[in-house]
Amino acid sequence: MTSTTTTSARLERLRARLGELGPDGRGIDGLLVTTPSNRRWISGFTGSAGVALVTAEEARFATDSRYWEQVGQQSPEFTLVRVAGANTFTAPAILEGMGGKRIGFEPANLSYADYEVWTASIAELPEHSRPQLVPAPRAIEDLRMVKDAEELDALTRAVLLGDAAFNHAAERLEPGMTEKQVAWLILEYAIQHGAEDLSFASIVAGGPHGSLPHWRASNSPLEAETGVVIDMGVIVDGYCSDLTRTVWLGDQPSDEFKRVYDIVLTAQETAEERIEAGMLGKTGHEIAHEVIRQAGYGEAFGHGLGHGVGLDIHEDPRLAPSGEIPLADGHVVTVEPGIYLPGWGGVRIEDQCVMENGRLRPISTAPKFRL
Repeated sequence: MTSTTTTSARLERLRARLGELGPDGRGIDGLLVTTPSNRRWISGFTGSAGVALVTAEEARFATDSRYWEQVGQQSPEFTLVRVAGANTFTAPAILEGMGGKRIGFEPANLSYADYEVWTASIAELPEHSRPQLVPAPRAIEDLRMVKDAEELDALTRAVLLGDAAFNHAAERLEPGMTEKQVAWLILEYAIQHGAEDLSFASIVAGGPHGSLPHWRASNSPLEAETGVVIDMGVIVDGYCSDLTRTVWLGDQPSDEFKRVYDIVLTAQETAEERIEAGMLGKTGHEIAHEVIRQAGYGEAFGHGLGHGVGLDIHEDPRLAPSGEIPLADGHVVTVEPGIYLPGWGGVRIEDQCVMENGRLRPISTAPKFRL
């Protein structure tokens, strides 16, 4: 649960930038928060329905009777706006007294249909009571990239539990097990040891399935003397972990597996050592991609090197060819190069890291091996 002190600090960070938000540089008087992860970050509310409004003077939270008590417990910094029924998109209820003010909305989350609901509701108000809705992209996302102490604590606990769940499953791998049985071992361990849920459906890709980066665990049995790619994560206190390891199911890895694995591990280690604060995400990606390209597998590494992780499993900043955001202390990112060879399989190795004192520090502890 987010502490009152942390919520207050986040509200002040948001209020400090209201003057710079909006499409024309004139600032906004308040922000409607509808994106679930942004709503949780700014208010501490973990429920599934509600809208927050933050202005320079106050913070309001509109929701229906299912969540009135929960708002009181989790969001004491917010004034509850009681909405009848389950329609939390009742604009006049939360926008009372905002006539003539510029109120920002989150264009990346608010659908056109919901935007029409808001504008139609506003149009029904007396003219002097109507606020103006203006897009305010990335109002909270930019703030969320730098994790505070509570977030780093939750993320670390999520990573360590995810590592333990992976180790539990990896120690029990044997030929004949299905990919889904391995995925179940991960899920069972994670839930029994305190995870709220998985960050995403576990990827367990045996043999040739490893060439598909987002393969989902199937009923296919694992075969001896093949590689197995396992990509999984858990959620603890709302925060996600993300880990990939590739293991050999057999006595002695093949020469090709050892060669590909060594290239991927070298690319990952090189990136973790060389990425630094101030570097653009795309430059970090290129560090690992160059290692793989020099080894002759450049076209076999087609995705970005990594992504931010927090309340969402994929956040900014991105370590990818499109990554234009400079890296900074407090960013939590994955570093996950891979090589994928259709008909043979693949190798991906992923750590979750935090930028500290200008350098990446891996949080992940699950073993990797120099073959």
